[in-house]
Amino acid sequence: MTEHTDQAVSRDVLERLGALPVANIGDAMQRLGVVEAEISAVWHGARTAGTARTVEVAGGDNAGVHEALDTLQPGDVLVVNGHGVRDRALVGELIAERLRARGCVGLVVDGAVRDVGDLADIGFPVFARAVTPAGPYRHGPFRVGVPVAIGGVVVHPGDVVVGDGDGVAVVPAAEASDVLARAEAKHADETRIRDEIVASMASS
Repeated sequence: MTEHTDQAVSRDVLERLGALPVANIGDAMQRLGVVEAEISAVWHGARTAGTARTVEVAGGDNAGVHEALDTLQPGDVLVVNGHGVRDRALVGELIAERLRARGCVGLVVDGAVRDVGDLADIGFPVFARAVTPAGPYRHGPFRVGVPVAIGGVVVHPGDVVVGDGDGVAVVPAAEASDVLARAEAKHADETRIRDEIVASMASS
């Protein structure tokens, strides 16, 4: 069982995890910590890696997202447990701009978002379960800075969140260095095999 601590993940580890395919990171965790496939990038090419800041909100209500804005630090990814509600968007372009202004590097929502074209235009990485034009309520309740569940994975504040075109993986902070070593080894091995395949095709 993983022990979760307040251990900070170094910038070097974050950057190196962010340079790897999420698939390799998932492999390095024996396919655990990989978020359900329904939570995916809402625009092509979206990619993020950062430290989790968490909020749980009532379905279709984004009062907690507004509250969480003040907790963000540069390099954070905001992770929102919206209980999978698909018919009310919790975040759109205006909140995304505020997140970006705080130094937030991405958003993962177990729920819905909107303004996908604008999110792509500003280059803000968003991963969500659904897209809908319908806006949210803003009454609460909510909980900020607590462990949350998104897509079958528990995320603690301070964990590493990595997302790309394949989906999202969550690396417990205390395991980040070990997962990085295994993921980099996996990536190097796959790169070697791919190069060998290409070379054999070129020589045939």
